[in-house]
Amino acid sequence: MTKLTNQLVSAEREEVAHGIRRLLATPLIAELSQPEAFDLVRRRREPIRQWFDYYCGWTLTVEPRLGYARLVKVRTVTDPTRPARRPRSGRAAFDRRRYALLCVVAAELLAVPVTTIGLLADRVGRATAADDVVPAFETASRGERMAFVDVLRLLESYGVVEVVDGTTEAFVDSAEAKVLYRIDATLLLRLLAAPVGASQLAVPVEEVALRFDELLAAVSRERRYGLASGAHDETATRSEVQRNLWLRHSVFRRIVDDPVLYFEDLNADERAYLASPTGRQLLRRAADQAGFVLEERAEGVLLVDVEGIATDSRFPDDAGTAKVAALLLLESLTGPSTVEQLEIGAAALLDRFPRWAKTYRNEDGPRQLTSDALAVLTAFGLAQHEAGLVRPLPAAARYAVRDARTTEPGGTTP
Repeated sequence: MTKLTNQLVSAEREEVAHGIRRLLATPLIAELSQPEAFDLVRRRREPIRQWFDYYCGWTLTVEPRLGYARLVKVRTVTDPTRPARRPRSGRAAFDRRRYALLCVVAAELLAVPVTTIGLLADRVGRATAADDVVPAFETASRGERMAFVDVLRLLESYGVVEVVDGTTEAFVDSAEAKVLYRIDATLLLRLLAAPVGASQLAVPVEEVALRFDELLAAVSRERRYGLASGAHDETATRSEVQRNLWLRHSVFRRIVDDPVLYFEDLNADERAYLASPTGRQLLRRAADQAGFVLEERAEGVLLVDVEGIATDSRFPDDAGTAKVAALLLLESLTGPSTVEQLEIGAAALLDRFPRWAKTYRNEDGPRQLTSDALAVLTAFGLAQHEAGLVRPLPAAARYAVRDARTTEPGGTTP
């Protein structure tokens, strides 16, 4: 009996850890698209919810009847490395127009439980035409229809929009396409993670760009910390309990959400908290409960998921040319380098491996390959790019290339 009990406890721990990491990678899990993951989170929702609430202060909502689990990840930070992406083969990031249409479409969908793509396009057209800031949506433009379809496909992937009849992609070729949708308004409302609605700020449109950081902090404000602006603020009125709660949550949010956490990026109080016996004990316990391997270095800490469940993007990864180039360029990035030096290195890689990186074989190829590789390195916290100068960060040392000279990118070592 004891052996069976131990096996059950071990199985539960593994499932809880799996569910935590699954939600970190995909904060919205729908039963229709991920039935196994949803079933696991549904069954183990209490310990998973408690983990996120205690360590990160994030809310997990699981709706068994409606078929979705939503982790609300609140952070007062902009992250250009994780944009919404177009559901096409290229997976290009959303541009400004698509984000604007996403907001308008979401607002219009709240009013109808069922609609067609044509009726929705008409509503969006009228709404944008009456807005002084957002350019009017014109279905006569193929580019506009393509952006509209990208928005709807994204909402389909979230489970907010369900296609009852027809195909969304058909609207790209013809504004007369017939597509019928069913809308999940409750789930649509769950998409917004900001604790404070943007409409409550009542800021003149012309001031938004100038006060963006301030406004981001305002919509991210969480009252339980006793903060004035959603960030650690020495002038805010708060108790010692609220201060310690904020320190724990702010540190752990960064640890689980960022590829690597460098101590130099923390303020003095956060560094002191993480260096304290309590902070270190909680860090190791959190990593163990979530199934991470904790790497502790003098410069910072890193949570490693050996199964690759908790990440939406992997490195190293030979599935993408830019990631392969980033790994190879790290070999020469032993100290601060200029972008021009890296471009010379990228050109040398293209010469060395003539069958590789075919999309970068034009005159501008080395520059574009360097740019894409740098985007990978900065996104994973492996390099810093400022004013044309690139310097490796400490975590880059763990990805050193053993012998790039005998390895064909994307292939095997002879």
